[in-house]
Amino acid sequence: MLRYRRRAAAADVRHFQWLPIERIDSLLLPAARPRVLTMHNVIRREAVDVRLAQRMDAVIVHTRHGADLLGGGERVHVVPHGAFEHLTHQRREEPLPAELAAVERPVVLYFGVVRPYKGVDVLVEAFQQVEDAELWVVGRPLEVSVEHLRRLAPPGRVRFVDRYVGDAELPAYFRQADLLVLPHLNVDVSGVLFAGLAFGKAMIMSDVGGFRELVHDHGAGVLVAPGDRNALAAAIGRLLAEPGERRRLEGLAAAAAAGPFSWDRIAEQTHDLYEQVSA
Repeated sequence: MLRYRRRAAAADVRHFQWLPIERIDSLLLPAARPRVLTMHNVIRREAVDVRLAQRMDAVIVHTRHGADLLGGGERVHVVPHGAFEHLTHQRREEPLPAELAAVERPVVLYFGVVRPYKGVDVLVEAFQQVEDAELWVVGRPLEVSVEHLRRLAPPGRVRFVDRYVGDAELPAYFRQADLLVLPHLNVDVSGVLFAGLAFGKAMIMSDVGGFRELVHDHGAGVLVAPGDRNALAAAIGRLLAEPGERRRLEGLAAAAAAGPFSWDRIAEQTHDLYEQVSA
């Protein structure tokens, strides 16, 4: 950070995407202005986050929900996070494991680190009401017992890939999935959402944070009340039974990825913000 302070003196704008040790780095910010910070996870809203935001000339958040958590104001700007389209055209993609590639039933996918606030237990229990399909829970567990999730699961219809799955492996899981489910109990935004947009997936999401904004603004998904197992099971069953509705949602997800969540659009908004703070 001290080396960066020397380099930053010559810049027109200093834009921080991450400050690895915020309590220390916030004290070492370069004196030169203007300073911009992207806050990728506003929902933590620790006191240090608010103090850090106050030391910036502009703060970028990814949702209106995030802007509200920061208290709004002229310095807070909403710029979406882009769809992870780079994942869709990698030079090398790994195939699915053989036992998953052989699955013939429809596949419902949960992808990402398994944490308590992500509601995976709600999804696994909801799947007891879903017939003729498989649920794949793919991701490394943190603060969650996979054995506990296995006890909640209907026998023979839920598979766990309980490890980190890298970029080269990810496309095979998304291409195989008929539905992507994000059953979070609370969230601002999720990286898995941006992968789902890039792959044009039909998605079911909890009615929280940035998920709600995506569906209300662009129609790219179905919302259910967070923690409601019955509503989640009903939404999964309905979309599995209606391929036409899935195709409609896939088209809306792809359109969102190519439009408001494209990196060209985000670059334009970010450049406009640079000009504004420079002026």
